[in-house]
Amino acid sequence: MGPRLEKTVIECAEPRVLAAFYASLLDMQIITDEPHWVVIGREPGMRELAFQRPEHPRHPEPWPGGAPRLHLDIHVDDLEETERGVLERGATRAPGAPETGYRVFRDPEGHPFCLVDHPASAKDPRFSDT
Repeated sequence: MGPRLEKTVIECAEPRVLAAFYASLLDMQIITDEPHWVVIGREPGMRELAFQRPEHPRHPEPWPGGAPRLHLDIHVDDLEETERGVLERGATRAPGAPETGYRVFRDPEGHPFCLVDHPASAKDPRFSDT
């Protein structure tokens, strides 16, 4: 078996706070909870997203023009309802352009993420009800 992605790790100042934000948003649970390292997933053993306080924190250098290097795209079924929920959880709106089928936000620590609204005809099979 070849290499497989274990999980995505987001460096942040407050791993527990950011993990709670995304666990609530993505309907995940805490899998590992340590002061500097928190992992969330949909069920025990599913280590899908991690949050780490680095020993020597530094703000990542942006690409030319100030664009961030990494962001999360989060599939949603109801863009309006999910937007209300992320704002209530502490996210802020960060409109991008042209925002066709998605909306841009920043999590409580300022990391960018997008809520992506897919039409029924373009649904990803991982998110089907069957």
